[in-house]
Amino acid sequence: MRRTPLLAIVTALVLGGVLAQPAAQRADAAPTAATAPTTFVHPGVTVSRAQLDFARSKVDAGAQPWKAAFDRMTASKYADLNRTPKPRAVVECGSYSNPNHGCTDEREDAIAAYTHALTWYITRDERHARKSIELMDAWSAVIRDHTNSNAPLQTGWAGSSWAKAAEIVKHTYGGNWAGSGRFATVLRDVYLPEIINGSNSNGNWELTMMEAAVGISVFLEDRASYDKAMAKFRTRTAAYVYLASDGELPRTVPGQNLDTPEKIIKYWQNQSTFVTGLTQETCRDFTHTGYGISSISHVAETSRIQGQDLYGTDVGERLRHALGFQARYEQGAAVPGWLCGGSLHLGLGPVTEVGYNALHNRLGHAMTNTQALTERTRPSGTNNLFVAWETLTHGDNPA
Repeated sequence: MRRTPLLAIVTALVLGGVLAQPAAQRADAAPTAATAPTTFVHPGVTVSRAQLDFARSKVDAGAQPWKAAFDRMTASKYADLNRTPKPRAVVECGSYSNPNHGCTDEREDAIAAYTHALTWYITRDERHARKSIELMDAWSAVIRDHTNSNAPLQTGWAGSSWAKAAEIVKHTYGGNWAGSGRFATVLRDVYLPEIINGSNSNGNWELTMMEAAVGISVFLEDRASYDKAMAKFRTRTAAYVYLASDGELPRTVPGQNLDTPEKIIKYWQNQSTFVTGLTQETCRDFTHTGYGISSISHVAETSRIQGQDLYGTDVGERLRHALGFQARYEQGAAVPGWLCGGSLHLGLGPVTEVGYNALHNRLGHAMTNTQALTERTRPSGTNNLFVAWETLTHGDNPA
């Protein structure tokens, strides 16, 4: 691991003339973006038909941990067939959802739509497909805008779940979804414009927004939006997780004007020692870090399903090290003084299954800390924002 104290950074950059360069030159150019497939795969947002079939076969066989994961999902409030949608024309979300005018309702109705879609697929109980449709139709009939400071993040959170639900229902349910066109129009006109241009806030914002944008683009079969979102995702991922190969300082995003070591260190929560696997929000708290890690894994999984595997690129390398670094401390390792002042705010959340399955089970990387955390926390549940039931859908899933 590379440790780079501030004095050494400043000295190296001054001697090398780097600080004399304008921000646009110091910021890293966008990596080569994954291009949209000629023909989109459906269902193809985070979870594929083959993965769903695997999960269904394991649940039907009563095999663990999938049966326990399914039972946890169906026992949750999100699987309630008596759920009543609570749509709003304008969802207003301030910082930390204050004010909260429809924020929780929208996110939880979207997770419920996804939950019912998964339950439909595994059980073939059409009541769950119809409940998922009821929730999506209720919102598409009403929602017209997201407002206040958290609008982009809220749209990303809800949009991620809506896209997953819509993909499963539209492409696996044989019954009639007459409102699918209206739902698509709302995703295109209300959700996508709020998220597609990204964010200069903490990195989990843009990662979640790009997750939703990629998922919506798959559902809409919008190749241009897919490419735009994927390019932003690649750039933000490189700027969110540090690798020693990045050099003395973390990579940056064009337009953020992080053109001095001091600015970069401040943006990285005042952390001045950079080591492989550290994220831009590690020293903020693990919960927000978990949001970012989760979205990286979700977009990488969607890209794989759509025909371009990012796990073998720097995206996978960053995801693997981010998972391992955070998992080590989440498991209780002593925190050294150079890391976040010797104090961490833990609480990573149910975010390890997708990346662990892809990188350990498919690619064969040893991930001791991530494996221990993943197995200890199974079956994973939901963070009630945009992550849900990933032991069921991705736990040791070879598809």
